[in-house]
Amino acid sequence: MYRYDEFDKAFVSARVAEFSDQVKRRISGEMTEEEFMPLRLRNGVYLQLHAYMLRVAIPYGTLSSDQMRKLSDIAISYDRGYAHFTTRQNIQFNWLGLNDIPKILSELAEVEMHAIQTSGNCIRNITSDPFAGVAADESVDPRPYAEILRQWSLLHPEFSYLPRKFKFSITASKSDRAAIQVHDIGIQIKRDLSGELGFSFYIGGGQGRTPMVAKLLCDFVPIEDLLRYVTAVMRIYNLYGRRDNKYKARIKILVHETGIKELREGIERELSSLRKEDLVLSREDIDAIFRYFRYPILDSRSSQNSNFRSLRLSNESFNRWVHQNVIPHKHIDYGIVTISLKPIGGIPGDATSKQMNIVADLAERYSCNELRVTYQQNLVLPYVALEDLYNVYNKLVDYGLATANINQISDIIACPGLDYCSLANARSIPIAQEVSKRFSTYERHMEIGDMRLNISGCINACGHHHVGHIGILGVEKKGHEYYQLTLGGDAGNSCAIGEITGPGFPADEIVNAVERVINTYVLLRKTNERFIDTYRRVGMIPFRHALYGKSGKA
Repeated sequence: MYRYDEFDKAFVSARVAEFSDQVKRRISGEMTEEEFMPLRLRNGVYLQLHAYMLRVAIPYGTLSSDQMRKLSDIAISYDRGYAHFTTRQNIQFNWLGLNDIPKILSELAEVEMHAIQTSGNCIRNITSDPFAGVAADESVDPRPYAEILRQWSLLHPEFSYLPRKFKFSITASKSDRAAIQVHDIGIQIKRDLSGELGFSFYIGGGQGRTPMVAKLLCDFVPIEDLLRYVTAVMRIYNLYGRRDNKYKARIKILVHETGIKELREGIERELSSLRKEDLVLSREDIDAIFRYFRYPILDSRSSQNSNFRSLRLSNESFNRWVHQNVIPHKHIDYGIVTISLKPIGGIPGDATSKQMNIVADLAERYSCNELRVTYQQNLVLPYVALEDLYNVYNKLVDYGLATANINQISDIIACPGLDYCSLANARSIPIAQEVSKRFSTYERHMEIGDMRLNISGCINACGHHHVGHIGILGVEKKGHEYYQLTLGGDAGNSCAIGEITGPGFPADEIVNAVERVINTYVLLRKTNERFIDTYRRVGMIPFRHALYGKSGKA
């Protein structure tokens, strides 16, 4: 993972001191909340329904054991003993006193963490594949390139006050595990026929009130042109992005209204006006960033793997967990472990201080001091030897972290909703808990198979409901909470926005509606067919009939 250089340390320390003074002036009354708001947002601080919330950046989702322990300490010392991992691979503390936040930021700086680029109309925390650097199907580790973009964008004078927030995601795998097509800019690193690395650029993706799948802007940008190309895209957006209407200020609206062909021509003109020598990404620059990443040397462990195989045969629960939560590593003697933060009936993405501590201990002992956060709100141990999996599993069982449900119906993405968020129209957490309990058995999970169910408490779509195979959106209707269903969304390679089924359902009916959708799928599917494939084959009509009857009315 990346290590701070001297600039990083000095910059973060100066930012903490600056914000500490701003907080003092707010508490003393020298500054109103309206005056304070843009300053706190630049430091990741939100005012939620009940308290201030701090969103801490986890660039490209990578954490060390020491950093996780610090997050655990903050949860127990300043919050209510837990925290929430988000769909931008960040972490949120939801119950903070404003006077404590400068102290928290100072403590975070001690372990090379901060809250910069987690809020405001800037380039937000850059996300990536949680299996980056260890996945067998990637062309190169994408995180150093994400770090290059982070350093380039941090307080960039031209792009610090954009029309709206701006989100990047970057991957280097054939399978899109970073949802690049629902980002303002999505980048896939790949090799051409000669073996040279380059970038496919997608622009104009996003969710919210106007969900759109990104358009392919350029299939192959040479590696040395990365910063030139990004600069050209950002300049065009900064110049022509709508500033008169915040709901139309995202680049996806510019792409939609202008058209990808005309926009591509404008970006090419902007490229030609940039002096290449000023923004060329040299091999020396790339190598320098790669040297700031620690890559462990993995020993061969093949002689011990027979014990791992025998344990899988003799322990059914362990075998289920390995099958569902562990995927192959690029090193044959290791596995990539995803730790579910979705216990049956639990709050998706939440982890207690004790759980964070045990995950930090496991990362230190079994995963080369490194762990990851996924945009699906789970955690990853990227370097676990196969022979150590049983020990890891048993420790996770002790702390309620061994749920074997990754990529299944109870592995729900959900925003905090109306329980915390001042923007929400409806609660997300109770619905997620009820869905999880309704489909709680191993047999039901196996019957349903691969499934993404996502829940948002408002149209801002922080729960990614638009790209859930089944999406649930909470809305307010005459003072009551209703839930709208969408079907057929997908955040992967075949990215798609879900289609609305019809009228919404009251809170006490939405889980029954989900079950009717699932039962319809089970009746209609072909052998081994996933829900998303069945939906694409048969379309909406059978599901609509199951939900509303042949009249199509609720």
